[in-house]
Amino acid sequence: MFNKYFKIWLLMTFRVSQIAFASRFGAALFILGKILRFSFFLLFLIILQTRTKGIEGYTLWQIIFFYATFNLIDTLPQLLFREAYRFRSYVVSGEFDFFLTKPISPLFRSLLGGSDILDLSMLLISAAFIIFAATNISGVTLFGVFAFLALIINAFIIAMSFHIIVIALGVLTTEVDNTIMLYRDFTQMGRVPVDIYREPMSWIITFVVPVGIMMTFPAKAMMGLLSFQFILISVLISGIFLVLSLNFWKFALKNYSSVSS
Repeated sequence: MFNKYFKIWLLMTFRVSQIAFASRFGAALFILGKILRFSFFLLFLIILQTRTKGIEGYTLWQIIFFYATFNLIDTLPQLLFREAYRFRSYVVSGEFDFFLTKPISPLFRSLLGGSDILDLSMLLISAAFIIFAATNISGVTLFGVFAFLALIINAFIIAMSFHIIVIALGVLTTEVDNTIMLYRDFTQMGRVPVDIYREPMSWIITFVVPVGIMMTFPAKAMMGLLSFQFILISVLISGIFLVLSLNFWKFALKNYSSVSS
């Protein structure tokens, strides 16, 4: 089963990549824009950290590590779940009807129907900054590394759950673009440690809209600043989000009205 879906994903990703590289100049500009946006905000953080008393007591390399971790977690779902950004057109045009008749999961087709490899460059840059920054942070342990990797996977599950909720809303309302942008706006708050926000905002974006769990907790775990209790809470919350999103998807399919009906 896994091999079947992996081959389908490769085939659809290859098809989408051909379209993306139809204009090599446009693809190069897209990648350059991503790199410039990453670089400018990184420069802003460096200036802010060096010209002030610091950000919540973190060192410069810790702030860089937080930012690189955010970019990794933010980019990976964009790379894999790019089809969610195209989903509205499928529902409006009626093409989603064909998803339901094919011998593959409509959820798989709606989420992973063609990944955007143009985001691969940012993924590699983020990973390089994470590794380099980690070597300049004291107190990193083997347990911290494993906890970091586990919470990266945990963050990916939460991001996937959000995307499932978005496309489920698309099935029910045909509205996707504003919802996905709202999700992106919330996640942008995780470019810096959520500790900088005052209560109750800090608590809300950590546990209600779990941006903190997604973006801040993995970095804190690597630095040894996150207790085992909060690691377990993070896993529990991601599990709840995943179950709720899958049930909402099933509900949306049951109440789907085809454009031909």
